[in-house]
Amino acid sequence: MRNKSLLTEAKQIERAVTLIKLGARLQVLESETDMSYERLLRLYKEVAGKSPSKGQLPFSTDWFMTWQPNIHASLFLNIHEYLNKAAEIDDIDAIIKAYQLYLEQTEVQGLEPLLSVTRAWRLVKFIDTGMLSLTRCTQCGGHFVTHPHEMARHFVCGLCNPPARAGKGKAVGGIQLH
Repeated sequence: MRNKSLLTEAKQIERAVTLIKLGARLQVLESETDMSYERLLRLYKEVAGKSPSKGQLPFSTDWFMTWQPNIHASLFLNIHEYLNKAAEIDDIDAIIKAYQLYLEQTEVQGLEPLLSVTRAWRLVKFIDTGMLSLTRCTQCGGHFVTHPHEMARHFVCGLCNPPARAGKGKAVGGIQLH
């Protein structure tokens, strides 16, 4: 993996533009490039045609634990994990590519993407710091985002055991519930 400071200026601008087009918050751009805040702000306004959103980035892991967001976060994270193992690319480029593939998958399934690129970036940071992990479902074998202390021997995902409010016979995450 290359250090962000070793990247050419053109590559950093290209990366920043891609992140802006995907809807990344300015804090993500600041963290993933060596460009100044002022330059990123000008670039953001030029690419997005508006000023960036204000406020803090989402920090809680709780959002990722709720039923539908967990399914979307798990889909993204499985794609991200695969790319990390299969390709020699920078961390942020793996996030970008995994997010683009996540968007393609939700579109193919006719679903509204619940995960923003900023949340996807934050999710990877939570995984890297051990605040969240992937746990294998004992019924379907899929890997889902969980708290690190989840009882892995007995874990059943939200697709195999949806909450009562999910309703019967509805398509969830592109999967038909019975």
